[in-house]
Amino acid sequence: MVTIPSSDRPILRALIVEDSEFDALILVSYLRKGGWRVESLRVADADRFVSELKEGNWDIVLCDHFMPGFSAPEALLLYKESGRDMPFIIVSGGIEEGVAIEAMKSGAHDFMIKGALGRLVPAIQRELREELIRSEKRSAEDSLRESELRYRSVWENSTDAVLLIDILGIIRFANPAVRHVFGWEPAALVGSKLDILQTRSTPAEGWWTIACSATQQVMETPSLRMDGVEVEVEIAFTRMSLGEEQWQVAFIRDITTRRRQEVEIRRSREEFAAAREIQSRLFPKTAPLLNGFDIAGLSRAAEATGGDLFDFLTLSDGSMGFVVADVSGHGVGPALLMAEARFCLRVVVREQSSPAEILTQSNRLLSEDLGGTQYVTVAFVRIDPISRQLRHASAGHPAAWILDSAGAIKARLQRTGLPLGRQAQRPFTENPPIQLTSGDTVLLMTDGIDEAMRSDGTLFGTERILELVRANLTMSSAELVERICQEARAFTDPEPQTDDFTLVLIRVL
Repeated sequence: MVTIPSSDRPILRALIVEDSEFDALILVSYLRKGGWRVESLRVADADRFVSELKEGNWDIVLCDHFMPGFSAPEALLLYKESGRDMPFIIVSGGIEEGVAIEAMKSGAHDFMIKGALGRLVPAIQRELREELIRSEKRSAEDSLRESELRYRSVWENSTDAVLLIDILGIIRFANPAVRHVFGWEPAALVGSKLDILQTRSTPAEGWWTIACSATQQVMETPSLRMDGVEVEVEIAFTRMSLGEEQWQVAFIRDITTRRRQEVEIRRSREEFAAAREIQSRLFPKTAPLLNGFDIAGLSRAAEATGGDLFDFLTLSDGSMGFVVADVSGHGVGPALLMAEARFCLRVVVREQSSPAEILTQSNRLLSEDLGGTQYVTVAFVRIDPISRQLRHASAGHPAAWILDSAGAIKARLQRTGLPLGRQAQRPFTENPPIQLTSGDTVLLMTDGIDEAMRSDGTLFGTERILELVRANLTMSSAELVERICQEARAFTDPEPQTDDFTLVLIRVL
């Protein structure tokens, strides 16, 4: 190999197929005069030529037409078999025109006579430019094929129907998901116009016009399956360039089930709203005006409807009854049971004034409807406004609390029986009577407040509720029940409220 370095000139690596070393040196001389820094190698047999085609990094082949044991046609055939793409120029001492033309047809890029090499440099420059153009084109085509394969792989595994559409609105590709969405085999859709999937109710401008517009690229519309059944679909159009061609890609999703679910959700919300409106009428609108007492009650449902209850009842002997109850679960079903429990309690108190007897008779009325799988916990407090005596019975309900004027715990009233619905015939008992005095606070509540939980498992807890009462002894009952609910909700935020908040607070003036 002959190498003459020059930092200012481009390198040209020339593979010279020539049996004459002198002729090869002449060719190299011409190349240097053309402004190249030449790296060259002379070969004169087929084996060496094939080896260099496989392993060498050559820019051009200059080949004599005829040599002992080897020739340009043979070299040209081996060159084509190698798959290399570089200028192949025949340089011969003498060649017939017909032979030269045949060589050009076989793949040679040019030919010239050894005694007239004036065209050699311009021919090489031209062919190197052409080779660069071909290389860039191959690279672009390879990139295009890779893009097409990548997109095709993604599309073919998509659960949405994907259509590739040309500028005339003709479907040129359909992925396997079109079987599920439209009932068509992908190959059957290819070649069809996009409007084959439209219904009579499709907008007048049609899908294709919408796809080509700049104003709307996503829409929900009826579509037609192959069997003639209409389905609701969501179509997203996007423009795409593949090579020099412009395409529209349609991503289509069957939303029939989603639409049906939306209708069901809307109907459920309407039903919940109606149920909530009805339930809200069951709670007392105002607290009773009882001389010497400040009374308030509040309930905040975890869902649209709840299973908690509070009520103020005038008993048969003229005393006042206070009820806080909790139906197992929350939602529409427990809300219905809550309404039934309220009705039973209101019926029984017309004849009874004993908290224990009121719970006993209510239990008998409710047990059959509760069926043993659901239950109601109830705290019932009776206060005689004249004597200020408090009596209490509890059907499995959390403790009621009485705090004195200093905030100290005066009494903790425990449950006195099982929840309503557990044992229909079992009678209830009462806690010992409590004499209320000025400054006392009576607190009844469901477990939703003290069991309000943060994401880390920390409970709001009864002690926080009692501290709120102690810290606000001069606050009105109405303000304090609102404050307790707000604090419990803020404690769990941003976690959702998971249970109903209900409480009744009685202040003795």
